[in-house]
Amino acid sequence: ELAAQMLQDAVAKGSKGVTVGGHVGGEPLSAPRFEPFWAKAAELNQLVFMHPDGSANIVKEGGLAGRGNLGNIVGNPLETTVFLSRLMIDGTFDRFPNLKVAGAHGGGFLPSYLGRTEVACDRPNANCLSKKKPSEYMRSNILADTMVFSEEGLRHLVAEMGVSQVVFGTDIPFPWPVNVDLVVDSKSLSNADKEAILGGNLAKMLKV
Repeated sequence: ELAAQMLQDAVAKGSKGVTVGGHVGGEPLSAPRFEPFWAKAAELNQLVFMHPDGSANIVKEGGLAGRGNLGNIVGNPLETTVFLSRLMIDGTFDRFPNLKVAGAHGGGFLPSYLGRTEVACDRPNANCLSKKKPSEYMRSNILADTMVFSEEGLRHLVAEMGVSQVVFGTDIPFPWPVNVDLVVDSKSLSNADKEAILGGNLAKMLKV
């Protein structure tokens, strides 16, 4: 309730959108007690941007330790994947159908392996509350940024989600490529697609 009130106050003062983490004390944000926040975000038509903080809440201690900084490279996209998946299968998007949530780092692993998610709720004992296929939420409620680093990654992201659901993103001030050229030089996107991704989609959604 306090988070919902803070969002209300921020929007009244001119803020655009809100950011959240992937969990609160290890509890998923699709849990019933967070519904007042999602209801307020939907009521105010505010984009909710999720940025992860690793995946310590969903993997065993030390599971991503060792070489390669896997806590970041694998852990962050993994947390985003679980966060967005829970909003779908726990029915959050069905209860708030105009809710828009953007996932950092290209939406995690979700767009890359959407086919597996697509059949998950058809399996016995899945106990999903979602009323639609994951691909439908991916093309209506979920957005992803362009932090995918390759032409094929960007092409696939647009193919799975639709150009209207993809927005330009950076990880500034951290040392990751800014990736403007990835969009500008894309051979799979039209100029209209590039303009939408580089600013048009968010300008329209945030009314700026």
